[in-house]
Amino acid sequence: MPFDLERTTHRFSRTDTGGVQTVVADDPRDSTQITLVQQHLSAEVERFRRGDFSDPARIHGTEMPGLATLRAHGGRITITYEAVPDGARATYATDDVGLRDALHHWFDAQVSDHGPHATR
Repeated sequence: MPFDLERTTHRFSRTDTGGVQTVVADDPRDSTQITLVQQHLSAEVERFRRGDFSDPARIHGTEMPGLATLRAHGGRITITYEAVPDGARATYATDDVGLRDALHHWFDAQVSDHGPHATR
């Protein structure tokens, strides 16, 4: 990650149509971490839209739950990026139940892997 995990928190919230991933600086005045989070998540969203999940695969492993299904989404997941005052947010939405379940598994795996740096 280009930002400091010790100074940021990941939030992975499931929704009926997918989920919301929010990454924020623990100190809302930490402009360096906020900028790094926003740059990183914006770039990730662009890659994820194309089915490129190589970054999470590199960090969490290619066998990460949900990852193979997400890589093959073929545009069936709408992924939006939003800068928030203390970081950034990615929202994932789909009508495909299998993709929604893959997103939920992927979120759960990230919460587990990030330990104290991630919440639901």
